[in-house]
Amino acid sequence: MTTTISINAYSDALVVLGTAGVVVPIVRRWGINPVLGYLGAGAILGPLGLGSLVQNLPFLYWFTVTDAQNVEGIANLGIVFLLFLIGLELSFRRLVTMRRLVFGLGGLQVLATSAMLFGAALLCGQSSDTSVIIGASLALSSTAIVLELLSAERRLATTAGRASFSVLLAQDLAVVPILVFVSVLGAGSGGSVVTHISSAILKAVVAVAFLILIGRLLMRPLFQMVAGTHSTELFVAATLFVIVGAGLAAHQAGLSMALGAFVAGLMLAETEYGKAIEATVEPFKGLLLGIFFFTVGMAIDFRVFMREPGWLLAAVIGILAGKAIVLIILGRLFRLSWPAAIEIGFLLGPVGEFAFVSIGMAAAAGLIEPRVSSFVVAITAVTMALTPLLGALGRRLAAKLADERILDPELTVQPPSDRTQAIVVGYGRVGKVVCSLLTSHGVDYIAVDHDPIAVARDRRDGHKVFFGDVTEPGFLEACGLMQTTGVIITIQSRTAIDAVVERIRSARPDVLIVSRARDADHARHLYAIGATDAVPETIEASLQLSEAALVGLGVEVGYAIASVHEKRDEFRRTLQQAAHTADQDKSHPSSFAGRPSRRQ
Repeated sequence: MTTTISINAYSDALVVLGTAGVVVPIVRRWGINPVLGYLGAGAILGPLGLGSLVQNLPFLYWFTVTDAQNVEGIANLGIVFLLFLIGLELSFRRLVTMRRLVFGLGGLQVLATSAMLFGAALLCGQSSDTSVIIGASLALSSTAIVLELLSAERRLATTAGRASFSVLLAQDLAVVPILVFVSVLGAGSGGSVVTHISSAILKAVVAVAFLILIGRLLMRPLFQMVAGTHSTELFVAATLFVIVGAGLAAHQAGLSMALGAFVAGLMLAETEYGKAIEATVEPFKGLLLGIFFFTVGMAIDFRVFMREPGWLLAAVIGILAGKAIVLIILGRLFRLSWPAAIEIGFLLGPVGEFAFVSIGMAAAAGLIEPRVSSFVVAITAVTMALTPLLGALGRRLAAKLADERILDPELTVQPPSDRTQAIVVGYGRVGKVVCSLLTSHGVDYIAVDHDPIAVARDRRDGHKVFFGDVTEPGFLEACGLMQTTGVIITIQSRTAIDAVVERIRSARPDVLIVSRARDADHARHLYAIGATDAVPETIEASLQLSEAALVGLGVEVGYAIASVHEKRDEFRRTLQQAAHTADQDKSHPSSFAGRPSRRQ
């Protein structure tokens, strides 16, 4: 049976996938942010770029996108996933801890900058509704680029890094009312700006309350049931079902799908499944967001640069300067040092990727004229492209000023990828004892377990444990593997222990790994594949039995304990040496075998 397919759709999709698989890795090697790579590729290969030359140069057909609608549907899912992850990364605990900087510094930045740009849009002849959308959209910064820059430069822990994160967090929260406002205006309701805002807030409250009610009744039981099957495929399916389902529910209520996904992420953030869901969504998010940024790039019209270069340059300079001045003033008001305030001013001055979303929605609803929307998109693209350069310039300027002496206590709060001293894998009887001792000694940890019923019960009892499968790619990274000091493995399955040790050691050659072992042979194997310390159950039981017997038979406690410790060290040296010898015999020497133990 012959099936008719759309060659145009497939060829356009092929160009986008080729960008993700070929172009972006190349620009990464050149040190260019992948977001900028997608934007640039979309602008060059899109229907307003080389795609417009297909009629004269037919061979370009297979290297360009000729119809943006062929990939637009998939790209819209990228925004849904982005808002879901923003909700998943936000937690009420984090918001409460950082409330002064998030709602103070960040909230005032959004309001002050939006008001300034609203006034500028009014002076340029735009209506009040259009001016509100333009002002609010351009007030936000690029979370994707800024956080990647700070992370790559290891500056998230600096004063400027933490302050920037607080402002970006406030801006992420501001996305929700902006989306609601645009959705309500797009529905065609009349009235003043105040009426629109009041209606938007009321509608959002009702819709969000409904989503939260349904979510609390269904989401946790759904994930507990799916997790109980221990099926990765079903867990992925359930995650996608919740994201798309919440988005469609919000859409049916007259709001955006992105808002529904945001609410779903916010509800799941405090559950035991948050880390596992984050690891599940990450691969989808990366590809879908890449497609989204590619389609955004396709909307960049190079004719705008040639048609109004003077106005475009003036607008770019005015927005960058205005946003930077607002941020620097607010930073000083919130007791940031001059270097930190200047650095965040330069770093957060450019416009962010959300402007593409809101302006695109407004243009599709007829709220902004095509000529104006193209101009605003061009401004956004130019300023985003300048983000790395401005960040470096702000850092150099800050370095020339006096050293930072004022440190706001709230700036010590960690960003989403919290650094914990230890990750405890397994929260059974052994894991609970380990975590109890870590707590008594003030060691910060995160515990994970694969039993959904036990995790749900322990969390209700106030335990700090999360659900997830440590053998799944990305889950340990979502728990902070790349920042943690050590990993303690307390699970029973020998196969699972081996897989976890190998995965951790391949990702972090320097991290401490202390693992439970089934017996002496298993401990020897764990040393060979990279464990820092392995504790065999049989040997440890015999040592504890010996200690109790010695004390009971009249040997002084101190001598008994010392001799048992000496025997334990002897066993450890023997096992490590055996692992090292076996490795040499196989001509595969291990860099970890024979490593001095760090177990105390």
